[in-house]
Amino acid sequence: MYSNPLLPGQYYHLYNHAVGNENLFRQPANYQFFLDRYRSYIFPIARTYAYCLMPNHFHLLVQIREEAELINHNRQLKKRPSEQKDSLLDVSSFVMQQFSNFFNSYAKAFNRRFDRKGALFLDYLRRKPVETEAYFTTLMVYIHRNPIHHGFCQNVNDWVYSSLHSISSSKSTRLERNAVLDWFGGVEPYLAFHEQNCIIPTDEDWEFGD
Repeated sequence: MYSNPLLPGQYYHLYNHAVGNENLFRQPANYQFFLDRYRSYIFPIARTYAYCLMPNHFHLLVQIREEAELINHNRQLKKRPSEQKDSLLDVSSFVMQQFSNFFNSYAKAFNRRFDRKGALFLDYLRRKPVETEAYFTTLMVYIHRNPIHHGFCQNVNDWVYSSLHSISSSKSTRLERNAVLDWFGGVEPYLAFHEQNCIIPTDEDWEFGD
């Protein structure tokens, strides 16, 4: 599971945890910085349908962008205006490198802020392909209800560090709001589905129990 490539066009459940008893987020500003870094590193390579950040772990529901988009973004990063060397690009490795750069950027800033050393995240980004419509729907709700599952809040609307609020609001967002609301049939059905469904997946792959 850990070494499987992230393929263009594929939907994934991505999740990871802090090392040991460490937290990924100690202050509200840490959550915002994580999202700021996410916008820089991940939005150009993946469409984001849901996320939830909790003190010691996070969950994402994303679709890796198509190969042409990834190649174009790589050109921009490398400042290559032409098609030179495009044929040599391993797009899956490029995607994983962007995730690695994202986590490293956050971890370095976190370590400086709190005068700590060493790894912050577990070694591997956990990933599970989302291959059915039922799993996509269930996963959306699972991700947003995860803080309830872990006792961080009692109501899905109470947790501010998730995509639930951005998807259901009218404020500008780079999340896939239109696609999500079309899927559920609008804002009201979207929110109602979260209130009525308490499905918690039990996949053995989610080995850190989150």
